[in-house]
Amino acid sequence: MAGLYLELVTPEKVLVSQEVEIVVAPGSLGEFGVLPGHIPFLSGIVPGELRFTADGKTEYFAVTTGFAEVSENKVSVLVDAAERATDIDLERARRAMERARQRLSKERGEPDIDFERAQAALQRAIARIRVAEKVK
Repeated sequence: MAGLYLELVTPEKVLVSQEVEIVVAPGSLGEFGVLPGHIPFLSGIVPGELRFTADGKTEYFAVTTGFAEVSENKVSVLVDAAERATDIDLERARRAMERARQRLSKERGEPDIDFERAQAALQRAIARIRVAEKVK
């Protein structure tokens, strides 16, 4: 059976472009895993953990929103942002989470608070913290 190829891409750069054994990603309908020979599909990506195993070693990334395409033993993941677990500043992520929580605790009618944006920031911060804690 042919191997599985992963491409993890942001608007700024290609973060991963290599053969892997398995990919697990946070899909819009729940976490999904892909092995060689998987049927083709498309999925939205939500903030969370993307992980893959290559040469017996698992790597972790925090990803934001985007989409994934699985086709012919290739997984293409295009997201707004992605960060390798070892590169995440855990304290900075915790501060971002606190700021987002403070914004969300305010009254919904306040004109200077964008609650959708604060909710998205909270989800991103939580994802970054969870991924960073796996390797620290």
